[in-house]
Amino acid sequence: MKSQPEVLREARQRLELSNLPADEQGRILDMIASLISSMDNATIQDSNFLTLLIETFADHGNLLMIIERQAAELDALKRITFNLTSNLDLKSVLDTVVSEALHLVKDAHEAHIYLYDKDRLIFGASLDKNGVKDRQMSIPRPNGLTRTVADQKQMVIVEDMSTHPLFVTAPRPRTGSIIGIPLLMEGEVVGVMNLVRSHPGQFNLSEIRLLTLLADQAALAIKNASLHQVVSEQARRDVLTGLPNRRALDERLDEAIHQSRNSGHPFSVVMLDLDGFKDVNDTYGHETGDGVLRQVAACLVKNLRSTDFLARYGGDEMTLVLPDTDLPQAGFVCQKLQNFLRSLTIRYPDGKTDTIGVSGGIALFPKHADSAPTLLRAADEALYHAKKHARGTFQPARVQTGALAMPPEPTG
Repeated sequence: MKSQPEVLREARQRLELSNLPADEQGRILDMIASLISSMDNATIQDSNFLTLLIETFADHGNLLMIIERQAAELDALKRITFNLTSNLDLKSVLDTVVSEALHLVKDAHEAHIYLYDKDRLIFGASLDKNGVKDRQMSIPRPNGLTRTVADQKQMVIVEDMSTHPLFVTAPRPRTGSIIGIPLLMEGEVVGVMNLVRSHPGQFNLSEIRLLTLLADQAALAIKNASLHQVVSEQARRDVLTGLPNRRALDERLDEAIHQSRNSGHPFSVVMLDLDGFKDVNDTYGHETGDGVLRQVAACLVKNLRSTDFLARYGGDEMTLVLPDTDLPQAGFVCQKLQNFLRSLTIRYPDGKTDTIGVSGGIALFPKHADSAPTLLRAADEALYHAKKHARGTFQPARVQTGALAMPPEPTG
């Protein structure tokens, strides 16, 4: 009586005599092993049955292979869809895309994704086989693969980068193969995904099909995450001036406090209030006053340092956060801003022109307060002192005061 291992050995010998490829022989042998493990001994001993089993699997092997491949692709699609739709953070989505791309192609070396907006290609994310993230392979060239994929809205496959015309002008010699796929949403390119292998050669149909499925899901996920990012940004913007609003200010103050505690460097908060703004509203109306606020905000933003943060606090009050800035430095920055405002000409509906002044209060973290609310209170009290006793100046705060009550959200 033959044992199961002996039956499998006989099956292997018969398969070796066939003209089937080695990988298909192995696959058929695995299926036979799985099948006979659940059969009774009498059936296994029947040599005719073994012959029939081998012939059946050989004749229908291609069909079984297609079914297996499709099942694997469905599993991959389910995983990709779940991973990409469970997050609305754009960077997380991009990281997921390059991670999935590496998993889909055997011997993949690295994957890159570029966002496409207004004819610009912007690096989004990358990942290589060693786990190194966000290392940009190269800047997209006007006649390079990434730009070609974006312009033509078509997949480009290069089997050998060392000899392909798209890489003749590359800044450094490239070897291996690469596939570039456009990420299309309603016919518009939202990005380009590139996958690189370190060796030359073709990408098989299954790999191309899976990468195309990933690209379709990625385009949708990127579009959704981008819209979420826009909405989130709008929720942190003042409608009238375009400045960050109070919600954004609270978040920025928390960040500044965290950074200051880690670095040991102080930072300053300045509460600003326009001098004579009530008279503008009383004389010309709120529409003109709104226009003045927009002009002042634009003037201040234009002349701030790149690290500074200006928000509308309420009414004609604005709040300025100055990172890594002590009191003398803050006073210098405020004086410069005041000079810029004095050079700003305001034109009123009756043809008159004028300038507008500003008063302010400066509070230093952690000298004047050790939390965001008390810091705002300290700066606001210093502003009140400046308005009452030294209009048109910036006054430093006193040490340690209580929290400042937040005004209503500005509406216009």
